[in-house]
Amino acid sequence: MLTTLKKLGPGLLFAGAAIGVSHLVQSTRAGADFGLGLLWALLLVNLFKYPFFQFGPRYASATGESLLEGYHKLGKGVLIFYFILSLGTMFTIQTAVTIVSAGLAHSFFGDISFLNFGYESITSVEIWTVIILFVCLLILFLGKYSALDKLIKFIIITLTISTLVAVCFAFTEFKNPISLAQVLPENTTEIAFLIAFMGWMPAPLDISVWHSIWAIEKKKDEGIFTPKTALLDFNIGYICAIILGIAFVCLGYFVMFNTGETFSNKAAVFSNQLVDLYTKSLGNWAYIVIGIAAFTAMFSTTITTLDASPRAMSRSLELLTKKVFKRGYLLWILILTFGTLIIFFVFASEMGLLIKIATILSFITAPFYAIINYKLISSKHTPKAWRPTLKLHVLSWLGILFLVGFSVWYLTLL
Repeated sequence: MLTTLKKLGPGLLFAGAAIGVSHLVQSTRAGADFGLGLLWALLLVNLFKYPFFQFGPRYASATGESLLEGYHKLGKGVLIFYFILSLGTMFTIQTAVTIVSAGLAHSFFGDISFLNFGYESITSVEIWTVIILFVCLLILFLGKYSALDKLIKFIIITLTISTLVAVCFAFTEFKNPISLAQVLPENTTEIAFLIAFMGWMPAPLDISVWHSIWAIEKKKDEGIFTPKTALLDFNIGYICAIILGIAFVCLGYFVMFNTGETFSNKAAVFSNQLVDLYTKSLGNWAYIVIGIAAFTAMFSTTITTLDASPRAMSRSLELLTKKVFKRGYLLWILILTFGTLIIFFVFASEMGLLIKIATILSFITAPFYAIINYKLISSKHTPKAWRPTLKLHVLSWLGILFLVGFSVWYLTLL
């Protein structure tokens, strides 16, 4: 068991990046607003995104290079387009996940006040944002990939156990008949939520690039990371993300459905509402369990996104300029950190808006990643033995149609 766990890594990092806003915020809201009526969307989007996520570790372990090198082989324009897309979304994504993490830290660990030092205008959530980013930077700078690999295993195990325990207790307290009736959102507001819900469920498709980079780092760290191990590792992480997605929908349904609660767009207020609803429904004991589940979910997303985006941007720039930047990762992680802080201090009161923008952008750009990943894995650049099977080809075609269709449908409603 311990040997198997040691071999795992990138797949759990994928799960850590995925299980965040999409689960804690969007899935909980889906359960609160629609009951179990959007399970069809959760299952469909996980099914149709599956091959494009899987192609990341498949390609990396089979070729020894990340998807970024593969994009470059398909044409410099493809990598340039990826670079521009990432530059346009990485700050919003990092800010969105960090805001939620800071709000939860404020709710569970309390206020941090600098009033005695003359900083009356600085709120506790803002201070927690700085602390969380500093802790993440410290871990990544001192421990590098190895520390992240070890930390995420502890976080995912803790997150899974605490979430499932909360679901079990919420289920025992739920007195109404359970309805499995599925619904299709009708008005513009509901459709916008559906697209946002699917945009980050289980994660944005550009995480496939991050996964391929982590797979290369794992191979450097362990000395060997075969395609077979990489796919097993990915499948474990992916299944974990799906199970916890369903779990958070169930929590939203069991605890919040028909309560009439309107969630705030402010991070601290939202976090307090979330905790208060659980404790009122399940009892004070739920405070600790929900606190652990919620904070570990968001902290894992915050640290994995802070690690992955700089790696991807640095490597992309190296490939485009044909130069090696020894401190490229350091430079990009600092750029991302300061960019996140700037956006946070400007838009801190608009958590809901930032999350909505980030998730919708992720969904409407998903067809690009799906098509490019499929084209690369099916090309001569991938060893023939590790190209998709017929079933995976068919699922990929259906997935591309699904993602393009829903994106066009949404854009026509704007």
